[in-house]
Amino acid sequence: MTIQAPAKVNLALRVLGKRADGFHAIETLMAPVTLADEIDIAVSKGTGIVLRCSDPAVPADASNLAWRAAEAFAQRTGRTFRTTITLRKNIPPGAGLGGGSSDAAAVLVALNRLLDTRLTDDALEALAATLGSDIPFFIRNRPAICRGRGEILEAAGPLPEANLLLVKPPFPVSTAWAYKAWAACGKPDSPAPGPFLGNIALFNDLELPVFEKFLLLPILKSWLADQPEVSAAMMSGSGSTVFAILCGDADPLAERIRIRFGAHLWIRACTLAGAAL
Repeated sequence: MTIQAPAKVNLALRVLGKRADGFHAIETLMAPVTLADEIDIAVSKGTGIVLRCSDPAVPADASNLAWRAAEAFAQRTGRTFRTTITLRKNIPPGAGLGGGSSDAAAVLVALNRLLDTRLTDDALEALAATLGSDIPFFIRNRPAICRGRGEILEAAGPLPEANLLLVKPPFPVSTAWAYKAWAACGKPDSPAPGPFLGNIALFNDLELPVFEKFLLLPILKSWLADQPEVSAAMMSGSGSTVFAILCGDADPLAERIRIRFGAHLWIRACTLAGAAL
């Protein structure tokens, strides 16, 4: 089976504080986008996992969430099988776009279909939550308000149509570090909501600590927001991707980004998935 594993953006992200279990309580509006990894997955007789990945920066061993998802699925269902997974990566790691989490969810969904185990979406989300906070969101791949540590989902309904330009500098940002840095700021007050997408106020509490360390990101965000093709710009998740909501053509903007910031930036155009038709 070949399955798509889409990226996501956070249109709103509020950090509420640290929980007793060490995670941070959040409330975030996440939306899938049309940028996606592509995963080939096959099952056969035997045991074990074979994982190949097109991006040498992504580990192809038991530390990869896709590998861990296959292991967790076998344990949950009691089935014995050999899994072969090939990841064709289009979503960069450490980007705040959820690529690893989406890959893991796609593996769970694909194995459920291939093995005809008939786990419900609720059951798959519960299994996904044991692997990572963002992974349950990608089981259904629809806009959702995510609470708790991210695993409690409420369908958000269709979003306004929007074309996006994703821009990632050549460095990742660790999600664990970003939340730790937020806490070190003394639980700062959330900034006032910035611009809007329809009636959705766009904001990200993690911008404050991340921007203090990675000084290119606030410069990039501010520059993007000033461009005539852009109605709003914001960092996604813990970064390092900054996305622009477009009201004009992407290509001229992408060219000016390369001239202003260098050809080493990763730039991709996409649209919100699950938008209103």
